[in-house]
Amino acid sequence: MKFFLFLSTLLCLGWMSCKSSADKKKPLVLNTMKLIMWDMLKADEWYIRKTVKDSTLKNKKENIRLYEQVFALHNITRNQFYTSYKYYEAHPVEFKILLDSVDAFAHRERYTLSSPHGQAP
Repeated sequence: MKFFLFLSTLLCLGWMSCKSSADKKKPLVLNTMKLIMWDMLKADEWYIRKTVKDSTLKNKKENIRLYEQVFALHNITRNQFYTSYKYYEAHPVEFKILLDSVDAFAHRERYTLSSPHGQAP
């Protein structure tokens, strides 16, 4: 009986350790996540500007359609994005790196659009 209890406890611990290591895996790499978040921010900005002029877009849930377009553009699913986002939120150092990279990317894009030759430094 003690052997059975020991074996079942050992199997449960082994199963739990396998599950926890799978949870620690980040599905989307930082550079991919950066580009997706940048596109989602642009979609949000477009949505906010449009709803100021046309409030019926809020009823149509236009922002969700825009998010789906971003996911399709990057060949990912909604679940992959939100799983990755939750991972980065749970790891503050990596989340800060992600947000800083999105910010730096935004500055480069802004500079590229405003420079006379259309080139980043």
